[in-house]
Order: sequence, then structure tokens, then C-alpha cells
Amino acid sequence: MTSTVDTAAADASRSTPPSGLIAVARAPGWVRYALLAVGLAVAAWLPNGLYPAVAVDILCWALFAVAVDLLLGFTGLMSFGHAAFWGTSAYVTGLVAIHAGLPFPLAVLAGALAAAVLAVPIGYLAVKRTGIYFAMVTLAFAQMVYYVANEWRSVTQGENGLQGVPRSFFGLDLTDDYFFYYAILPIVLLGLAAAWRIVHSPFGRVLVGIRDNPARARALGYPVHRYKLTAFVLSGFIAGLGGGLFAVGHRFVSLDVLHWTTSGKAVIVVVLGGIGTLWGGVLGAGIVVRLEDWLSFSGFEAIGLVTGGIFVLVVVLFRRGIWGSVAALAHRLTARRR
Repeated sequence: MTSTVDTAAADASRSTPPSGLIAVARAPGWVRYALLAVGLAVAAWLPNGLYPAVAVDILCWALFAVAVDLLLGFTGLMSFGHAAFWGTSAYVTGLVAIHAGLPFPLAVLAGALAAAVLAVPIGYLAVKRTGIYFAMVTLAFAQMVYYVANEWRSVTQGENGLQGVPRSFFGLDLTDDYFFYYAILPIVLLGLAAAWRIVHSPFGRVLVGIRDNPARARALGYPVHRYKLTAFVLSGFIAGLGGGLFAVGHRFVSLDVLHWTTSGKAVIVVVLGGIGTLWGGVLGAGIVVRLEDWLSFSGFEAIGLVTGGIFVLVVVLFRRGIWGSVAALAHRLTARRR
């Protein structure tokens, strides 16, 4: 028997064009396994083809982008304040690692949990709004967190930031970014797998139904605000994982991790890769981080001008983003052959 959740999800998929995620899900099994193998191979090779520190940043921003896409692409909520969770986790991770001396995975977990806890009150107030009002509420709360971090100098060190965040891991030497990359890779893969499982669960189907038709989801008996709040908290937790790893990777935490431009950059990464594709955020993170690194080393100072121009170009020419456009093209070619 077909459940009401499946019925709502089916109606939603008929009313909207297939996203990159749906196109991949409909592909033959060998195609999905081949894409997974290619992705794992690229992840394993990355620090050998790029500067290891850049590879570490790509992993962290990939988690951040997937967290934002979980909220934007699958729940329909545009957040301009996710830097609050990314930055809160970075500070908590740094403080735990410095003062408690715990192995960095435990410190990162503590930071992610702190981000999730912070997401509860913010999300509770924000999810009652929609559209631009939701975006502005999240931005306002993020700026409040930024102000607290700037003024609470006895804890955060203010503009000086937290310095010397250790990378302790049961006596192993992880000072080299190359080895640190492979140490955090399993954590990142677990975070991505969790996001994938959320999207492919009945809970994820309800989120898509709420995104496309919240009135109908409410009529079917689903507590819309509660589902949105849960998605908000899960998104904050995954963003916190990325922020904690970013703090340990850089061994320094500054106020920049809480600035509104950090939230804006995450949104750009998601739009570039493809909203509602999940893996598009990973691709977008790789492109943006690598491009910024290349421009900075070439001496070009107006990096934001280039990334902004690319953002406009993608919005105009590839409205589904890079991953979404490629997946949709592959879906059309497959449909023609059938």
C-alpha cells in the first residue's frame, strides 16, 4: 500500500523538474556505483594533486555546502546565517582542543553538538517565517553571535582569535596537512553519508513535500514547523562538523568564521554546484576554494569580483547549477534512448 508520504513525494516530483539527485537515483545501479567509486577515488587523490591545505579546506567547505543545501534545496529555506553554526563550532572546537586536550575528533564532535544546540532556539523562531523574512531572521541571529564573539574577549580573544589549536590524535603526528587530510576524510564521508541518508529517508520525502506545498503537507497531518526545525538543527550539526574541522585544519579561529560573508559564500557554493542536488555542493566547494587559492597566489586581489561574476554567469546560463545541469542533460539523453 502506498503511504501518504510517498504520494506527496510523487506529486512533488511530478510538479517540479527532476533535480540532479533524482536523475542520479533513477540511473542504473552500475552508474551509481561507478559515480561513487569515482568520487572516492578523487577524494583519495586530492591532496596529491593539490596543495594539502587547500584539499583540507575543500573537505570542510563541502560539508558546509551540503548542510546549506539540505536546508535550501530540500526544505526550501534560504539561510543567510549559517556562519553562526560554522563559527560557533569552530570556537567550541578550538576551546575544547586547547583547554581539555581531547583528540580532535572529540573536539569537533563537541563543536558540532554546540552548533546543533544553538540551532534549536534560532530555528524555533526562524522557521515560523518564510522567504526573505526567514533569511533576514537567520542573518540577524548570526550577527548577534558575531557580536558576542567579538565582545567576549576573555573566552574568544576577540579580534586576536584563538591561536595554536592542537591536532592531537592519540599521539599521532598530524602537523603535516597531508596526513591530517586523511585523518579527517572519514569524518567528512560520514557527514556526507548522513546527509544522503536524511534526504533518502521518509523524513526527507516529507521535507520535499513541505518545500513544494506546505499547505498540503499540513493538511495531511504533518507538523510543518516541527519538520522544518528538525531539518534546521540537522543542517546546523553538519555545518558544525565542517566548522570544527576547519578550525583544527587552520589551527586558528578568527571572527571571519562568523561573518555574514561566510554564509554568503556557502550559498554561492551551493548555487554554483546546484541547489537540491546535494553533491553539487561538494563540486561547488572544490571549484570555489581552488579558484580562490589560485587567484590569491597569482596576486589578484579582487577575488570576490571573479567569484561573483561566475555566480551571476551560472545563475543566468545554468539555473540548475553545474551538477544539476549535467545530471538533467544525462537524464534527457537516457530518456531519448529509451
